[in-house]
Formats: sequence, structure tokens, C-alpha cells
Amino acid sequence: MKYIFVTGGVVSSLGKGLTAAALGALLELRGLKVRIQKFDPYLNVDPGTMSPFQHGEVYVLEDGAETDLDLGHYERFTSGKLSRLNSMSSGQIYESVIQKERRGAYLGNTVQVIPHVTNEIKERIYQSAKDVDVLITEIGGTTGDIEGLPFVEALRQFALEVGRNDCIFIHVTLVPFLQAAGELKTKPTQQSVAKLREIGIQPHIIACRCEHPLDAGLRDKISLFCNVPVKAVVQAADVSSIYELPLALQKEGLDDLVVELFGLAQKYPRPEKNIWHEIVRRIKTPAHEVSIGVVGKYIELQDAYKSVYESITHGGIANNCKVNIVRIDAEDLEKKDGLKILKTLDGILVPGGFGDRGTEGKIAAARYARENKIPYYGLCLGLQIAVIEFARNVLKLKDANSMEFDPKTPEPVINMMEEQKKIIDKGATMRLGSYECALTPGTLAAKAYKQTSIRERHRHRFEVNNAYVGQLQRGGMIVSGINPRRNLVEIIEIKDHPWFLAVQFHPEFQSKPNIPHPLFAAFIGAALKRGKGGKISKKTAKRSK
Repeated sequence: MKYIFVTGGVVSSLGKGLTAAALGALLELRGLKVRIQKFDPYLNVDPGTMSPFQHGEVYVLEDGAETDLDLGHYERFTSGKLSRLNSMSSGQIYESVIQKERRGAYLGNTVQVIPHVTNEIKERIYQSAKDVDVLITEIGGTTGDIEGLPFVEALRQFALEVGRNDCIFIHVTLVPFLQAAGELKTKPTQQSVAKLREIGIQPHIIACRCEHPLDAGLRDKISLFCNVPVKAVVQAADVSSIYELPLALQKEGLDDLVVELFGLAQKYPRPEKNIWHEIVRRIKTPAHEVSIGVVGKYIELQDAYKSVYESITHGGIANNCKVNIVRIDAEDLEKKDGLKILKTLDGILVPGGFGDRGTEGKIAAARYARENKIPYYGLCLGLQIAVIEFARNVLKLKDANSMEFDPKTPEPVINMMEEQKKIIDKGATMRLGSYECALTPGTLAAKAYKQTSIRERHRHRFEVNNAYVGQLQRGGMIVSGINPRRNLVEIIEIKDHPWFLAVQFHPEFQSKPNIPHPLFAAFIGAALKRGKGGKISKKTAKRSK
């Protein structure tokens, strides 16, 4: 069993998660079975109650765990499906330790960070290291943060226990470019590595995030002051697409270094073919081009709809198509002439969300798509929005609404799930995780999936009110997917529309660049058809390169 620990230094948001994911992808290409996990120092038990403004999207795993968005990168870049074992916070650790103390598990000892908290962290690593060849663990936060110290100390102890030859430490750090001096500076990297060495960890590889290329002199300097071989100073420069990262890191020899340090180079040689070349080619030199409007309430936040944006890109890859994502603030559509922007689109997508802000704008977008025959794709709240719009404007139920937005609505076409009504706690109490969905043969959904039974991940408290399903169907709405155990509406479509489909689940959590989700692929295909399959212009193609 081999272990790789990825730490970060100087500043946050350096791309540790993407570095771990890209490395995992490269090791999988060599034939190694890889699993990736994330340790976060915050005291929240999980990100489920965190605001998108602070934390970005909440990524849901197969078993219902609400996790950090980095786990989305892990699943997109590698083949393994993760579980709640692969996401751990300080909150979980301290909660577990306190529960054990209350049960008398420590036999009257004084409970301390060392060894009790660090033992709990190490135990999670051992639990996760089953049925794989390599376990990659990303440590959230920045080296030197006080809340991250128990994790780093636990890693030091762990490496000593399992043997240093079976553990590799990769430190992702910033090499900033000072405009006034006109040069890259290595001092922050030196100081960050010094912080690790104070604790007793000597990194084996240093991945340098930089906006300008590292020359030989800078690599020599980092090698000298940080006590690593020159070849272990890896450039992690900015790339135009995250899917270029496996190619960039392979060019730097990162995976070669890892298998060499583990003594696995001969058993797992570099593969002759790299699938990421074709993925990047389709992104950078597509044959077609479409514009998709994403109507949301966190549009200004890059990470709030991370998996949605990536899945749209995957749908473009499936159709050899460049997708121009037009981010539309739902509240702007509530203003006079706000709908003008929708005229320029080939498709409209309404993602998930909570609260009533911007909902009338989303409803207006769904109506515009329905009436103007524009491909529409609704995710979670996007399905509920479509049902409300249809009930108001087709069934003429003018007061139709969701009980989330108006608890006293006389026409609750969307109501709270029965088991949710008695719940008080907010964390991890929604309908979460993977559930079965039976598809109606001949529908858009069944044609896209090419099967009649699927499983998708959920995260919601409200659902379509079954008391209105008969009316909706008589009015021209198709229920093309249901949960067979509870008869819950999972997918809806609309008759006499080229492509109008909405789902109660989150298909974006199962899409990969090399295996695009069938609904995203079908949606982009429908948008491409509406745009008459327009070839990408030479000017645009040149700009894409």
C-alpha cells in the first residue's frame, strides 16, 4: 500500500485538489488503482450548511455524504466512486473523540490532541486504504494554519508507522511574480517548506504554482533551499482548461517521479497513449459552437455551480462542440426587458438552489424556453421551477408555488417531503445520495440513457406534489421518470417541444470528461441542433487555441 499526501503553502486556493486529481488520473493510466480523499481543518462536520458565497458548491457522494467540491474533481479525473470515508473535517474528528470520551473509551485518561486526535486522523487513513494501490490524501488549508497542525502532525506520525518508503509528501506552493521587480520570487516557497520541516516533514516533491515559467536557475535555488532534487521541483503553471493539467504534469514528469520514489517504475511504466490528449483537443479545437444560458442566483461565484459548468463542458466534448456559457443572474430577468438576453441562446439551464430570491426570474426563463421552443434543462430546483411555471401558465393555476417560497400558497404544486416536516437539524438531513429512477420508454430521458432504470444522486427537501400530477399530465407534461419505491416524480418533459427536460436529482455529480453524462450530452446536442449545427468560425477556433 502506497500513500501520497498533498499539502499546500503560502496561500489557499492554489489547486491542491486539482493537482491530486490530475496525479490520480496519471497513475490510473499506468495501471494503478487509485483513491483520493480530502481532510479539511474546519470545525463544521461537513460543508452541508455552508453558504455558497463562502464555500462554493456542496458535492454529494453516492452514499449521501455532503462534501467539499474537490471531491468532484477527484471523481471526474479518476474512475473510483468515493464514500463518506473519503471526506473528513476537524468537526468529524472532534465529534468522534468526544463521543468516545463520553462512553469511557479512553479508560479515564486525559484526552489530548496528541495522541487521541491524531490517532483518530490516522485511523481514518487506514480505513480508506482498502482495495487500492495508492491512496492520495489532500490536506485542506495552508501549512502554518493553527487549525491544520493536528493533521500535519498525524501525517508525520503515520509516515513513521508505515515506513517512509511507502509515503510521499507533495507540497503545492506559490512562486509569485513581482511586477515591479520583473521576476519570480522563491522566498515564500522556502518559508513554507521550512514550516513543514519544523514539524518533521520533508517534502519529496514541490509543485510550484506560477504564472511564468520556472527557469533552471529558479529550480536549482528551490532545490538547494528546500532540500529536494532538482527534478523534484515541478512546475504547475496556469492552464486554459483544467483538463490540460494531467498533460502538463506528465510533461513535468510528476508521475514518473512518484512511481520511481515508490520503486514501481518497471512494473507500471508510462503508457503509450494518454486519453487526455483527445479530451483537450475536443475542448481547444471543436467543430461546432453553441451558447448556453445558466440562470442562477450565485452566478458571480465561480465555484457555486462548479459541477454544472464542468458537466456542460463534458456535454460539449461529447458533441465536439465549444460551449459558451452565459451566466445570467435570475434577478435580472425580473426587470423590464430582462428577457432580451435569452433571445441569443441555444439552450437554457436552471440549476439547483435554495430560497426564494430570483425564483420569479427562473420561472420567466422556463416560460420563455417552453414558449419559444428553446432546449431547457432543469436540475433539482430547475424541475420545481418548470412545474410551477407550467401550472401557472398552462393549467391557469395563478397561485401555483412551492411551499419553500410561500408556505401558505393555496396551490402547493411543490411541497415538502413528508419525512422532512419533523426535522429540526439542518445538517445532513435532506434526501441525500443515490436513488433508483424508472424511466418511461420512448421518452427523451430513456433515449438519452439508453436504459429504463438508472440511479442518480439527490439533495433536496421539496418534491412535486403528487396531488397535482394528474392535472400536469393532462395539460401536456410528461412524467418520464419516477422513484419506483415511493412514486416520486424524478424527471419531467413537455409534449410538442424539441427538448424540454428537468430532473429532481443532480446528474452533474456523475459526469466525467471522458464519460459525459447522457443528459448533458443530449442537452448540448439539442442546443446544437437548434443552432443548426453551426460550424465554429476560423476566428473563434484560432482564439480557442
